[in-house]
Amino acid sequence: MGTSRRTFLRGATAASAIAGFPRVARAQAKTPVKVGVVAIRAGIAAPVGTAGLRGTEWWAERVNKAGGILGRPVQLVVEEESNPKDTVERYRKLILQEKVEVVLGGISTGVTLALAPVAEDLGTPWLSWDGTTQKGVEETMPKTKWSFRSVDNEVEAIAGGLLTAKYFKGVRTIAGINNDYSYGHDCWQSYQAVLKKLGMDVRPVVELFPKLGVTDFTSHIATIQQAKPDLLMTSFWSGDATILMKQAAGVGLFKSMKGVFTTAGGVHDSLKKEFTPEGLLLGYNTMYFDDPKGSALLKQFVREYKTKYNEYPPYECDHAYFCAESWKTAVEKAAKGGQWPGKADVVKALEGLEVESLSGKRSWREDHVMMCNFYQGITTHKNSYDFVTIDPIEVISTKQAMKPAGTKLLEWIAGWKM
Repeated sequence: MGTSRRTFLRGATAASAIAGFPRVARAQAKTPVKVGVVAIRAGIAAPVGTAGLRGTEWWAERVNKAGGILGRPVQLVVEEESNPKDTVERYRKLILQEKVEVVLGGISTGVTLALAPVAEDLGTPWLSWDGTTQKGVEETMPKTKWSFRSVDNEVEAIAGGLLTAKYFKGVRTIAGINNDYSYGHDCWQSYQAVLKKLGMDVRPVVELFPKLGVTDFTSHIATIQQAKPDLLMTSFWSGDATILMKQAAGVGLFKSMKGVFTTAGGVHDSLKKEFTPEGLLLGYNTMYFDDPKGSALLKQFVREYKTKYNEYPPYECDHAYFCAESWKTAVEKAAKGGQWPGKADVVKALEGLEVESLSGKRSWREDHVMMCNFYQGITTHKNSYDFVTIDPIEVISTKQAMKPAGTKLLEWIAGWKM
């Protein structure tokens, strides 16, 4: 990628943008505004973290070309997301040594839950791209001032359950293979709860929880084959989704059962037609690159991303762009007389804020939770790519598939009015 830890994205001069500012504002405008970014760039989750960083870089380039934020150019200061302990130290370094105005990023649930209390202690806005599950949030993020978190990570499983009831009505037995940490367990539990609430008389015949990072699923697939379920559900979301799909194709697994990959659209262009069958339910989280109803902004981003990286962008780009763009808008909203606002004023401006993201309008709820749309659909080979896309495209809002503030997930699902 060629992105150094202190990548400085220079844009057009800010002279015209600060004409008429007070003397203090003029001096301030010459100083770059530092934006911290925490991104996974190694290991099985690297494709997702890399996409988020690329989305942030694209945002910064656009902002700087337009004159910066209140006349100040954006300087990205990038640190690596790895294990919770090391990431917390790098996060503290961004705030205490680099003096960043905001920190963007965070994907792994274990990392984001570790960052939450630190963010509250250090008093700097943190806008997480991802990584928030039910139990962890209740324990470490019950109410936050400085932390803004992603949508409930179970939304894609809930959406998958809703669409399973629509497209796979005859299913009676199901199997699940999900990673052995909170996200995997919560998604499997949520998916089953939705099917039960919708009146699907299904019975789980096997539940598998390999560790995150495992790359050999042959024994798991053999267990699934022996159980002979009507449907296999998985919330694999990174390189492991592609590996599972390849190994499943090797034994013809989906010739005998349906498949629900709630989040594998995160690595969509690796799901080649040669081993990814038609007829699966596939989720793309919050952004579908090939959306025919997508905005001009999305189409420009997809075009430039493909030109630069020879890939098509996945959903993490949208999470990242939204976090950056909403923070910028909040800064401009909170500014008075051209003066750079205080961090607490920016936080207040973020609450309830709506901006245009790559996937369309997205907003922050008053309790610091993202609101947006999720995209899922049935895989097809009828396209010009060498990988699958979806048709039809189903769009499900978090207003429908995410629990309201102050409610418990499973209690909320059980209380749906059918």
